[in-house]
Amino acid sequence: MFSRDYQSTVTSRLRTVLVALALLVTGFGLTACDDVGVSPTGQAAADNIFTEDGAYKSYLAKLYAGLNVTGQQGGSGNADISGIDEGFSQYIRLWWQMQELPTDEAVIAFNDGAVQELNTNTWAATNGFSSAMYSRIFFQVSQVNEFLRQSTPDRLDARNVETNVRQQMPQWRAEARFLRALSYWHGVDLFGNIPLVEEDFTIGSTPPQQATRQQVFNFVEEELLAITDGEGEENLPPAGQAEYGRADRAAAWMLLSKLYLNAEEYIGQARYQEARQYAQRVIDAGFELEPDYQHLFLADNHTADGIIFAIPHDGQNTQHFGGTQFLTHAAVGGEMDPAAYGIDTGYQGLRTTSAGFSLFDAGDQRGIFFTQGQSLEIATLTDFQDGYAVPKYQNITSNGNPGSNPTFPDTDYPMFRLAEAYLTYAEATVRLEGSADSRSVELLNDLRERAGLPGDLAAGDITLEFLLDERGRELFWEATRRTDLIRFGQYTGGDYLWPWKGNSQAGTAIDAELALYPLPASELRANPNLEQNPGY
Repeated sequence: MFSRDYQSTVTSRLRTVLVALALLVTGFGLTACDDVGVSPTGQAAADNIFTEDGAYKSYLAKLYAGLNVTGQQGGSGNADISGIDEGFSQYIRLWWQMQELPTDEAVIAFNDGAVQELNTNTWAATNGFSSAMYSRIFFQVSQVNEFLRQSTPDRLDARNVETNVRQQMPQWRAEARFLRALSYWHGVDLFGNIPLVEEDFTIGSTPPQQATRQQVFNFVEEELLAITDGEGEENLPPAGQAEYGRADRAAAWMLLSKLYLNAEEYIGQARYQEARQYAQRVIDAGFELEPDYQHLFLADNHTADGIIFAIPHDGQNTQHFGGTQFLTHAAVGGEMDPAAYGIDTGYQGLRTTSAGFSLFDAGDQRGIFFTQGQSLEIATLTDFQDGYAVPKYQNITSNGNPGSNPTFPDTDYPMFRLAEAYLTYAEATVRLEGSADSRSVELLNDLRERAGLPGDLAAGDITLEFLLDERGRELFWEATRRTDLIRFGQYTGGDYLWPWKGNSQAGTAIDAELALYPLPASELRANPNLEQNPGY
């Protein structure tokens, strides 16, 4: 079984490796974009980077760091992408905002740029946050593509790379392909039809063609299958056998289950059988459910059970203003004491709506709210004390000690958790069979009991409506809500309203086209092969 003992005995955490090895940036350009408004910067060329064997591991670490750090300096000053404040440009911060701010779960008080457009579902093709997310995705893709170009057997032969590196390279290439598939899944989920650029794309050639959502879906599926169940050499480590913070087969199975669960929206074809199959693989792989829900979001959550894939943060070595730095600080303000959450100051930004709060019954330990001095209803989006605060992510350890740095937390971002596999298994089963099976009942009762609620669910209680709400409770503020609401038909239109949906305090219907974000206006100007999403 892969328990917290396994996690805590990892001797070389990726959160340290990121800075020790990964402050390396390439000058190869954004291969999927041409003169975009938010563009990558670079400093070195391939011939200079790969002069030493250790550069390959450094470059791989940089690929992981692309989900975490914002540039080459820490904090700010030497960003990976330009055209937006470096703190705003962090990958997880952007992904989280795209998934949470347009929903019932979160609003933000900040007035920076066009972030209020995310609160009110009123964005346009010029929205800087949407554009930065697009650029982050393709910056990551471009970095992976270059790693794959430079690590072929021919290139390794030409550079006379040592045997030890050659032996590890197939796994490293599989990890890179996982990271590329992850970013392409983000792209197909947020933007739909996007360019599909692989490592054989000629840098400096004509702008890439736009692929269909089906083509990108197929690519992500094929890549993930190839690095988990493929017969080639490039395979991820078995479930539970990767260094903490790096991808193993369980991480790829989680991503496959999420891809298949949303296939009806992405490609118009239900793939619930496969969604259940890969969720079941994760469940059966030996991971354990963390008994303390709050521990999953604390400064020592690298020792918590049930985190399948995490983005490691470290107060000393991964300093930036995104990820859990944003989620810890921006959720604190008003009458809250920042020190109680292990931070030096609150940014007075993030809260939830009354609809988000109403998901939770009394006694549900997953409902982590601060209400003193806060109003339930939101009269003014930019007033932090309108809406209940959600200090779910904290820079405090499970023993009550503060993290190593009050400005930059040690709290890792749990991107994939075992609990989501439970929920995916149950939902796919209900969609396939019309009702829950005994295993679904057992799994969901385990989640309810862990939350301090009675584990007395019966099969008849587990409806699709219940599952949407239960996902909202278990995965609250974990960047799943927009995708979930779309899959359940509750995001666009007027069947489900929440405060400030459609820029109305009471909530109003929004157009179906808003289920996709627009391709950036700057990207359309740079690449004549692109066609804008409908409605923009």
